[in-house]
Amino acid sequence: MTMTLEARWLICPGCSDLVFRAKYERGLRVCPGCGHHARLTARERLDALLDPGSEKPVETALQADDPLGFTDTRPYAERLAAARAATGMREAALCATGTIESHPVVVACLDFSFVGGSLGSGVGELVTVAAEKALAERVPLLLVTASGGARMQEGALSLMQMAKCSQALAQLDEAGILTLALISDPTYGGVAASFATLPDVLIAEPGAHLGFAGPRVIEQTIRQRLPEGFQTAEFLLARGLIDAVVPRAALRRTLARLLTAARPDAAGTSGDGRAPVPATAGLVRDPSALPPRPAWDVVRLARQAGRPTTLDYAGLLLEDFTELRGDRAGADCPAIVGGIGRLRGRGVMLIGHQKGHDTQERVKRNFGMPTPAGYRKAARLMRLAAKLGLPVVTLVDTPGAYPGLEAEEQGQAWAIADNQRLMSGLPVPVVTVITGEGGSGGALALAVADRVLALSNAVYSVISPEGCAAILWKDAAAAPQAAQALGLDARELLRRRIVDAVIPEPDAGAHASVSRTAERVQEAVWRALDELAALPPDELIEARRRRFRSYGSPSSEETRWPITAT
Repeated sequence: MTMTLEARWLICPGCSDLVFRAKYERGLRVCPGCGHHARLTARERLDALLDPGSEKPVETALQADDPLGFTDTRPYAERLAAARAATGMREAALCATGTIESHPVVVACLDFSFVGGSLGSGVGELVTVAAEKALAERVPLLLVTASGGARMQEGALSLMQMAKCSQALAQLDEAGILTLALISDPTYGGVAASFATLPDVLIAEPGAHLGFAGPRVIEQTIRQRLPEGFQTAEFLLARGLIDAVVPRAALRRTLARLLTAARPDAAGTSGDGRAPVPATAGLVRDPSALPPRPAWDVVRLARQAGRPTTLDYAGLLLEDFTELRGDRAGADCPAIVGGIGRLRGRGVMLIGHQKGHDTQERVKRNFGMPTPAGYRKAARLMRLAAKLGLPVVTLVDTPGAYPGLEAEEQGQAWAIADNQRLMSGLPVPVVTVITGEGGSGGALALAVADRVLALSNAVYSVISPEGCAAILWKDAAAAPQAAQALGLDARELLRRRIVDAVIPEPDAGAHASVSRTAERVQEAVWRALDELAALPPDELIEARRRRFRSYGSPSSEETRWPITAT
């Protein structure tokens, strides 16, 4: 029989254009014109995310229906019966074990078509059992959310599910197990204020709404019209509350990259169980091997706009790098970037300053000068690395922390101090490379490390030469003289043991040969991590603290650990 026009075409709920139904369904209900993402059922979600044939349901007993005997315009028991008949589900969530591109995972997926995906005792139990399954099997937990909030018909029992699910995720944190959330539209109320926003990484579909109170409630309460795009994924990303907005077609690949890189044991093999390191240009540990140069010339090279940035290095050093964004407190500072990737097979957390190359990007990135939100983002990522057992690699290139009014109001000094304290006690290897400018506390906040390396044209100082000249010489024009006096170049830093080794830059400098510079940085970082990997956490922390305790202390023994000669 010939298919009717209505059966072959549909109207997109986003742009109201006619869309060919078959193409729409093949695209997982994403409009090919406007990109609107329509809702999927929990069954459709699992089919789209898990490898075919890998799914095994996670079942559990649920409490008796309708604990309060609740009735509004119809009895609650009737609502449940109707939802079950319409969806074929027992409750508003499906839970399963499976794999995503061969990576094992436990998934708890909510379904908005079942009583609005609301959080009642049944959903709370299913999510908690899924978390306990992930804990028992020590595999990552993925939560796919779609909910209008807590289920009113179950009263305070529904409210208690928020704490129940939250403590289940806390146990996964304590066990060092990765948790992920995929936010779909809509996610509100008790789900948003518990297990939807607690995972380590929050990914949202384009246009998905996430918040505690819905727009209607907010507008009625404050008597104001909300801004365009309020509570959408894009709105939240700009405010540092989620990590990424990912189109539906790219979700599996994105999740697989995260699952791969988050494994601390993801490394190649050689005779000693680690990937072989090719022999390229070696590190310099003897300051006499570096020619003396005017410090001001080095400062100018360190500031060269063409020098590779952290994002350049991320693309050249790492495989499957996934940027993670936001401080989870309302901001995402673009002057610091970070994320998970694989360095020659080993999962690492990369964090660094981001200046940019041209004027437009440098303005956008605040010339690499972080606000408190940048340091808090870095701290969040370092804590995640510690949880997962991933080494931390930081790349330093900043004139200094941003000295503006808002930064001071938001606690710049507190954020910098907190990062130093945090890094001093990280139970994972930490390697820092000064790639350009190492400006004052703004640089040190990412450089309390087990190994501190510097590129040969990098600088590291308590203050900029201009600032020093203005204060002590009373003349900013004395900056070259101040630079020389500050001993901020790689040769002096190595001589004073501020850095452990220098990475020689090829040719005219890093800006003239980005790929070769990246190769040398990769090798140096790999060698440092390879040495540190054998040390237990308590020894790492003790040695790191001895290192920084020794500076300026004549009674301290030599504590800097030399990099193995190449």
